[in-house]
Amino acid sequence: MDIDVVRCRLSMARGRSKADLVFKNGRVVNVFTGEVVEADVAVSGDQIVGVGRYSGHREIDLQGRYLCPGFIDAHVHLESTMLAPARVVMSALARGTTTFIADPHEAANVAGLAGIKYILDQTENIPANVLVMMPSCVPATAEEDNGSHLSVHEMAEMAGHPRLLGLGEVMDFVSVIEGDADMFAKLDLFAGRAIDGHAPALSPEDLSAYVFSGIASDHEVDSFADALRKRRAGLQVLIRQGTAAHNLPDVVTGLLASGIDTAGFSFCTDDKDIIDIEREGHIDHNVRLAVALGLDPVKAIQMATINTARHYGLRRLGGIAPGYQADLLVLDDLRRLSVKAVFHRGREVTPGWPEVVRPTPEELKRSVKVAADFQNKLSLYSSGGDIRVIRLLEGQIVTSSEMASLEHRDGIALASKEYNKVAVIERHKGSGRVGVGFVAGFGLENAALATSVGHDSHNIIVVGDNDPDIIRAVEAIIAMQGGLAISSGGRTKMTLPLPVMGLISEETPAVVQSRLQEMKLLAKTLGVNENVDPFLTLSFIALPVIPELRITTRGLFDVIKRAYHY
Repeated sequence: MDIDVVRCRLSMARGRSKADLVFKNGRVVNVFTGEVVEADVAVSGDQIVGVGRYSGHREIDLQGRYLCPGFIDAHVHLESTMLAPARVVMSALARGTTTFIADPHEAANVAGLAGIKYILDQTENIPANVLVMMPSCVPATAEEDNGSHLSVHEMAEMAGHPRLLGLGEVMDFVSVIEGDADMFAKLDLFAGRAIDGHAPALSPEDLSAYVFSGIASDHEVDSFADALRKRRAGLQVLIRQGTAAHNLPDVVTGLLASGIDTAGFSFCTDDKDIIDIEREGHIDHNVRLAVALGLDPVKAIQMATINTARHYGLRRLGGIAPGYQADLLVLDDLRRLSVKAVFHRGREVTPGWPEVVRPTPEELKRSVKVAADFQNKLSLYSSGGDIRVIRLLEGQIVTSSEMASLEHRDGIALASKEYNKVAVIERHKGSGRVGVGFVAGFGLENAALATSVGHDSHNIIVVGDNDPDIIRAVEAIIAMQGGLAISSGGRTKMTLPLPVMGLISEETPAVVQSRLQEMKLLAKTLGVNENVDPFLTLSFIALPVIPELRITTRGLFDVIKRAYHY
């Protein structure tokens, strides 16, 4: 920093000259001590210079309102909102999230380094801190058919980027605990930096091996018991409350009952669509929900700010103190948590702040390449008897595996409302691979849903109770070069184009929100379980790193046994 600027700010900190901006008569949430302190906060440029009694060239009278640090989302996939990254950031920013620790592994699985560069480019020079974790598992597992392979040599090309924070969620836990050389080359590349985990259903011994490798956090926590054993192993627990996964109530309830230290816990959204962000909020919703469950408001705010900043080594974020970046929220109340104003680097982020969405490279709009004969590969042949099916679990992205008796005709298993057919169709290289299975708990009748958002390889995944509608929905996805589609009676009923990598719309948040809401409502009228988010739940059925049973382009995959059921 320029020494003249330093001296000027030192003078302001000492009260010998007026600060540029002073928040007067506020109640400051001190996340370092867990107190609420009546004080002024002095700001110069993008930094806080003092907390105490100050005067400024510009003063904002808070009239007893609360001032707290901007919230931090500890783990988020911006692509999962289906919006251009800058647009989703601005939407969440209005609700108090000023820092996003983004893992662009959705974009990377489709387009490799070009996908990561797209996320970085689209979030450059916007009024928020968007820090990126290098995707660690592209593809998620060796068995996956995705659009790209990201090697440690390619990672090294970008490792020095100023906004690259560390290594993203390490989903291939088998490679970690078995000491795979390529995996440890990636871990070594990011040694000393943040390394995120993804460790569902590991045994205590395997968890020890996983943590020994240098992985320091986990967001795949579906119960307090799971959170406790991972925290005891030294992991920072990122409590997820998104659209499909609602893990916060159980974890926070357990925290309250146990009384353990909350410093090792943070909040994240992971995957949250624009409807839920607009309807209930972003990280502010996590804080509100935790407080409603009985958590002390200041502790909840610590979990949304300083806990995360400390874990990720963000030394000047997450608190209100001299030298910290002036990312500040003005709140009316610590329980209702109504965000009245948001400041990033000392500047108020107003609704009229210019929205910058940069042009998308044309090659990222040509990602859907499906073999012409996919329609001929949608049958599951069976000799009769029970068939293994995927069972959805409400409010979770984990599934269970069960045996079920399905109707058969000419040796082919038939779908029904109770047991919908689910298929994953390779869409990156036109290989012709199609995996077929059945899922219980979706409930579609005379209809099908399809999406090109299929975590994490993002092939086309479709579910329905009859082949004509399944075929029609997939054809609609191909015609759009990615998106969501609903068909019924052999006709396309509704679509949402996602032309950027088959993941992202170029429309405004209002357009995407309205169309997605309409499609969810239509899905419910076609039989989808009221407690199932139709498209996000469908996308996770294809993710073979979350227990218990999944489906990929190669068939049903048992995550626990690491084997396919043929």
